[in-house]
Amino acid sequence: MFRRREAVPFSFVAESERFRSNVTPPPRERASVSQLAGRSLVGLTLVAGLAASLLFGLPALDADRTPSHSQTSEASQHR
Repeated sequence: MFRRREAVPFSFVAESERFRSNVTPPPRERASVSQLAGRSLVGLTLVAGLAASLLFGLPALDADRTPSHSQTSEASQHR
């Protein structure tokens, strides 16, 4: 048995592709001065934290340096 499908006019399908709503969204509220200051403070804190971690982490990653003082154990000093 054949299923009967309703034909959809091509013009209706083409119009549905470019349908735009006529309802405009409300305008966005502007950020207050305190919100802008808070956002910039958080950003500066993040950048300072990354810079500090790089500053303190690079000497630990430097493998070419030899220790400036000799590392001798106490057992070898008591002979």
